[in-house]
Amino acid sequence: MATYAIGDIQGCRDPLLRLLEIIRFDEQRDRLWLTGDLVNRGPHSLEVLRLVRDLGDAAITVLGNHDLHLLAVAAAPRDRLKKKDTLHAILEAPDRDELLDWLRHRPLIHRGQGHTLVHAGLVPQWTPADAAGFAAELHRVLRGDDYREFLAHMYGDEPRCWEPGLTGWARLRCITNVFTRLRYCDVDGRMDMAEKRPPPNVSPPLMPWYAVPGRASAGEPIVFGHWSTLALAPPPDPALKVHPLDMGCLWGGRLTALRLEDGRRFDFHCPRFSRPTLKA
Repeated sequence: MATYAIGDIQGCRDPLLRLLEIIRFDEQRDRLWLTGDLVNRGPHSLEVLRLVRDLGDAAITVLGNHDLHLLAVAAAPRDRLKKKDTLHAILEAPDRDELLDWLRHRPLIHRGQGHTLVHAGLVPQWTPADAAGFAAELHRVLRGDDYREFLAHMYGDEPRCWEPGLTGWARLRCITNVFTRLRYCDVDGRMDMAEKRPPPNVSPPLMPWYAVPGRASAGEPIVFGHWSTLALAPPPDPALKVHPLDMGCLWGGRLTALRLEDGRRFDFHCPRFSRPTLKA
């Protein structure tokens, strides 16, 4: 039995199938951890969603920003659908409601085998245990009857800094942004949502969330995606115990799997499905 963590798929079904062949994935024996963003921008979002859903307990996926965007678009398509979105096949599918309900019940964080899985990152104030508690708050809302109201208030960059006293939609929005949009922050955890370039191109006070001195989550290995331009930078210091897995498959990069048991990486070099711009 092996556990493979795989980076952002974003509707790239064929590279996913090829990577599963490379690792000789056996759903009866092995397990997949997926960093989220199963859908959008790539050509086969519906097929990816069905494939992962049908794997049942053999696959665990956390929610990414594009996954949440799909839920928001489904709730209010006229308000949220963007020109670059490739979500129409899901929205028009006969099993759309079942798929969206399944997606809405996915977690924001998963912990096991001594690792933590998230889509984007953790602010420096949070331990993995803290993060699991804050994720549970958002889970209760997403899985509740009034989840559409949350989706209507989800978008926005404020508040930029986590504070325990945050309440209401501001608290839930901040939690959402940490888990699904975080790349850079300052030493106090103030997030910058606009900056997407790789670390060598960005100056203090901003730094990658995982490089903040004294980060409370530093003791546990963290697997994450979301940040495709990290593929253009030197790998993070191994002492930081972080494993970025979004290698820009959508833009003609790689789809990468990390075997948790021994740290070995497996890659499939992907065709380019869209023009090579920084992803949202």
